[in-house]
Amino acid sequence: MRRILVINPGSTSTKIAVFEDRKPVFGLTLRHPVSEIDKFAHIIDQYEFRQKVILEALVNAGYKLKDFDAIVGRGGLIKPIPSGVYEVNEAMIHDLQIALSGEHACNLGGMIAVKIAERANMEGANGIKAYIADPVVVDELQDLARITGHPMYTRKSIFHALNQKAIAKRYAKETGRPYNSLNLIVAHMGGGISVGAHLKGRVIDVNNALQGEGPFSPDRMGGILVKDIVDTCYSGKFTKEEMMKFVSGRGGAVAMVGTNNFKEIRERADGGDGKCKMVLDAFVYNMAKQIGSTSAVLRGKVDAILLTGGIAYDKGVTDGITGYVSFIAPVKVYPGEDEMAALADNGFDVLEGEVKSEIYK
Repeated sequence: MRRILVINPGSTSTKIAVFEDRKPVFGLTLRHPVSEIDKFAHIIDQYEFRQKVILEALVNAGYKLKDFDAIVGRGGLIKPIPSGVYEVNEAMIHDLQIALSGEHACNLGGMIAVKIAERANMEGANGIKAYIADPVVVDELQDLARITGHPMYTRKSIFHALNQKAIAKRYAKETGRPYNSLNLIVAHMGGGISVGAHLKGRVIDVNNALQGEGPFSPDRMGGILVKDIVDTCYSGKFTKEEMMKFVSGRGGAVAMVGTNNFKEIRERADGGDGKCKMVLDAFVYNMAKQIGSTSAVLRGKVDAILLTGGIAYDKGVTDGITGYVSFIAPVKVYPGEDEMAALADNGFDVLEGEVKSEIYK
């Protein structure tokens, strides 16, 4: 039996799970009071605090560190890298510590994983290693996808790589075909939105889910007319920090109807709230446009369109999108996202020799 510990840090919580031979046997969400989190000047400074909480939880659950075969953490904002499983090394630790591509709680995943692996080896483990898999900075864009209308700017790949890849591979397995033989469009619909063109195993184009591309989301405004943004920036009414909140955190549905909870928006719309109905209809419309434009990247040769993420639980949304785009390819819905299982599967793939871990440079 092989056993893996998975660590997935969020802004005010850390999810941990134990998998044995790919099956989940233990899971826990560790909540961190804002009063504790606010004590740290930078997110990366939280790793010792969070590590202590994780270790206490494992002891209480009866686990010993030496009994694990690998530790897998959520990947952070490091350098752009191809999809894959990466062993946490000194170069990665350095880039996580300096927040090379930005500060985010996911940066803690690799740091905590490697520190726990080091401690496990000191306590008698058999040389276990720490890994990350498919972080949000996975970059497989084709060169044409990077070009913008000004030489000062290039498009960047930041998207839900872990869930998109996991869902694409799940669909491939279900249909009995290799992932790298398929052309797929995967649309992740959660707090952020990313729609990726998967060309035979590579995401050759995808909207930037964090920095203002693509459809609006529960709390992100998506693509906005550039002139309007410039005018607002120079209006003197908002600080840079406030404008960035429009991009991610205070934009999208929450700006329009006061909540980022799509379940609540659906209930209000069904109860006769016309503004909420408009937001849902506009969301479906914008998602369909994004999927349609992404199909052009694949020259219309699309094997399937896969809808995933938390919003995919809303049948009205998925049926609406399907009505727009089913002429392109069959649509299949995979509600929610299971990042813990996806991280664990990547770890088991390495332990079982199905894939080789990559070296981060």
